[in-house]
Amino acid sequence: MNDTGSINATPECLLRPGNTNCGGCGMSTGLTMLGRAMAGEHYSLVIPACCGIVAAGAFPTSAYSVPVVASTFASAPAFASGVAAVNELNPEADQKPRQVICWAGDGGTYDIGIATLSAAAERNENLIYICYDNEIYGNTGGQRSSATPSAARTTTTPRGKREGKKEIIEILAAHRIPYAATLSIAHPEDFREKIQKALEIAGFRFFLIHAPCPTGWKTEPAESVELVSLAVRSGVFPLYEVFDGVDYRINVQPDGTDPAHYYEKQKRFSGQEVDLQKVRLTSGQRINRLRQLAEIQS
Repeated sequence: MNDTGSINATPECLLRPGNTNCGGCGMSTGLTMLGRAMAGEHYSLVIPACCGIVAAGAFPTSAYSVPVVASTFASAPAFASGVAAVNELNPEADQKPRQVICWAGDGGTYDIGIATLSAAAERNENLIYICYDNEIYGNTGGQRSSATPSAARTTTTPRGKREGKKEIIEILAAHRIPYAATLSIAHPEDFREKIQKALEIAGFRFFLIHAPCPTGWKTEPAESVELVSLAVRSGVFPLYEVFDGVDYRINVQPDGTDPAHYYEKQKRFSGQEVDLQKVRLTSGQRINRLRQLAEIQS
């Protein structure tokens, strides 16, 4: 806070202070890290219906420090494709080309928006798509999505979800896009390096951020970073990247932490029959498969 009593916002401050987001929100931390990684870049955001667009606040003010286009729930990649096309038609003198970034939740990515997402990926549109995955429809009451893990209780699965989580990175990699990667707010340097790497790549680039929602996950806001750290360390949420859909690289190796520690901290799983043995087996199989794919390319 400065001498006038107002809160300072530095140039890399994408999400301005004073926004209405919940404490411990993984999306908010992700936006902060994105702003730092994009410092000095010329860019705009396209955000569909989700907590991210509510964060902007009411027109004509905005909690974001860059231009934002609010899109319909299903159409963020289509909107962004149009913005990118207009940018190419109207280059700005003496400035880097403006990057177009979609910022969307899992509902608008895995489910409602997957048709336009797939179409933009298939066309290899020159944009960056970032999904902050809080594993529910957080903005509308915490309903289950296809990103919700098995056994998690939501407002529409009060007895726990029966199905597993959709493998969205694998789906995007199958489109053979230039770059896809996972991000964790517990690994800021890896986060920054991957964003900056994507800036040097043309075409469609996709990121998946593991973004805790204390309200929906029934967790302590102060433990959000610890939670996603446990997810990486246990192999529940591996950190890796895929180039051109075929070249896999693991960025952080799991350290053998038991996934049970990750599940125990979330009351959305309390009282449910979580098959931890299956979680351990699935996580181990996923990491072994990624290691095999990475070795093929080495």
